[in-house]
Amino acid sequence: MVRLFDIQASALFTAYSPTHLFVLALFACSILCLYTFRNSLREKRAGNIVRFSLVTVLVLSELSLNVWYIWHGQYDVKDTLPLELCTISLYLSVAMLIWKSRRLFQIVYFVGIGGALQALLTPALDYDYPHFRFIEFFAAHIAIILAVLYMLWVEGYRPTLKSVFAAMGFLNLLLVAVGTVNAMTGGNYMFLARKPETASLLDVLGPYPWYLLSLEVVACLVFLLMYLPFAISARVRQVQPQETGYD
Repeated sequence: MVRLFDIQASALFTAYSPTHLFVLALFACSILCLYTFRNSLREKRAGNIVRFSLVTVLVLSELSLNVWYIWHGQYDVKDTLPLELCTISLYLSVAMLIWKSRRLFQIVYFVGIGGALQALLTPALDYDYPHFRFIEFFAAHIAIILAVLYMLWVEGYRPTLKSVFAAMGFLNLLLVAVGTVNAMTGGNYMFLARKPETASLLDVLGPYPWYLLSLEVVACLVFLLMYLPFAISARVRQVQPQETGYD
């Protein structure tokens, strides 16, 4: 049992290994279940159970990770401050779920799903299953996406074109703040100082520092694509009454 929490990895994580594929399949199943039962979850009690279960997973993931860092004497302002994009999204997701915040949803829909999905597909992770870090990593990132989808499918929240630019503005303010912390601590939060050692989207976006500019363009395009289904849906709803009038 102790080895599950050991600082040394007994087995190194390999992307798209059987354990990684199993977690991705579990992730897909959880999304399917949430969508399938979305109408049932609109009943207050059932919805609250799911909502606060997600809050619990997110809080316990972050809390246990910091306890693990402290336990092994690894807590360091250079590496372990909650300044990674997904960690920030985690905190925002908790607040969004507790207060059912529409404003936070407009940010987390883009930043949370975009960042967490990339983390799930190209994990910057050293530990394989059944290590604590493997379980914590995937539980936290899956819960971030499920939190956003819960607000989307159960609570009926929708992103807007304005929120695309709000998310981009938030992301750029975050880059300035986190970049300043990196300069002060020598850290590499949000990979603003250098690329991760593991394979990631950044590998195809050019060398440092040009990949940061490329990432801005990619983020904007991804956010617009994430908004596109809602723009099309809104357009269809506007056209349908006019078409009905000609019948």
